[in-house]
Amino acid sequence: MGDPEPVRIVDIGANPIDDEPQYASLLATGLGRVVGFEPQREALARLQQLAGPHETYLPYAVGDGDTHELRICASDGFSSLLEPDPRQLDLLTDFPKLAQVVDREQVATVRLDDIEEIDGVDLLKMDVQGGELAVLEGGRERLRDCVAVQTEVGFHRLYEGAPTFGDVDRVLRELGLRPAAFVSVRTWPLAPTQWADSWEADARQLVEADLLYVRDLTTTADWTARQLNSLALIAHGVYRSVGITLRCLDQLTRAGDMPKDALAAYRALIGPSAG
Repeated sequence: MGDPEPVRIVDIGANPIDDEPQYASLLATGLGRVVGFEPQREALARLQQLAGPHETYLPYAVGDGDTHELRICASDGFSSLLEPDPRQLDLLTDFPKLAQVVDREQVATVRLDDIEEIDGVDLLKMDVQGGELAVLEGGRERLRDCVAVQTEVGFHRLYEGAPTFGDVDRVLRELGLRPAAFVSVRTWPLAPTQWADSWEADARQLVEADLLYVRDLTTTADWTARQLNSLALIAHGVYRSVGITLRCLDQLTRAGDMPKDALAAYRALIGPSAG
């Protein structure tokens, strides 16, 4: 693929709950650089301590540009600018305890379109506990050329006024993006099921999922070479989506932006078992 420009990754809600982000291989090879945002001080400190040369982390809460109350919950992953909904949480084992608000603080949010430290977005990753629409609506200009979005979508409204899958899907489609894959699906036992119950696995409720959206693949003839290169790198290096990678390489060769043998070279790289 020659020497494409690094993928510009924006990670909103970069709290390092998992060991490393899915795009870590792009950072390690210099094929990607990330600007991450995390308003929780302890989580931000961990990110900055572990940051490599292609990582920048900032303390902003990304949203609609107004000041909001951040609810800090007993479990980091539940902290949100929205109030946890006790009636909904009561349906799920241990959720009332995990989402218990232990502190509150006022935070000023910034719109994605207004952040000067970002020079563009190729891949947007969001984990903002109900703040998805605020991020998307405040970033419509920056997201016009974005080729991929990974977002958490809720099927179970855990916060008062939070959007669910249909709400987020509608806005992403308005932005020219289409669902491509489930990255992960999370289920949880319905209360009063206990973790020790032998039937626990059969008592689970669909709660949320991480979904990958990509720019409408029927429009690739209108994309720039950078967009095609970026999505090819994202699809192969982050999500192992061979089909999307092949589509991008095919368009690059048709446009004369890549050697005609690029498809054959990629097929040889991934091996015959990849389909």
